[in-house]
Amino acid sequence: MSMTETESMQQPQSPSDDRIAKFHIGQVVRHKTFPFRGVIFDVDPEFNNTDEWYESIPENIRPEKNQPFYHLLAENEETTYVAYVSEQNLLVDQTGEPVEHPAVEELFGGLADGMYEPLQNAVH
Repeated sequence: MSMTETESMQQPQSPSDDRIAKFHIGQVVRHKTFPFRGVIFDVDPEFNNTDEWYESIPENIRPEKNQPFYHLLAENEETTYVAYVSEQNLLVDQTGEPVEHPAVEELFGGLADGMYEPLQNAVH
């Protein structure tokens, strides 16, 4: 075994290497603090947005970067939009209600038990 192979085998894994997302694509979730909910359409194993976006979050509520972040087709009482939310700020939505975002039908089929069925040809 070469020195490079030995060195790479001995290096510790970073926390995100074995991090498993708690939520899944198609799952309906809600924010812990802010009044919005949505359906997950993509997952980043750790923060993957701009520093400007991250710094815009007030420091006292800014999440850690080394956790999954979720892309949501989101809604609140006034509008629909795309949200980017850390795992620590999400909870399973228990309402059973569909998400009214107009893009839901482009990415997902039916809703059952809080999960939308991803369409086979959907690209995100």
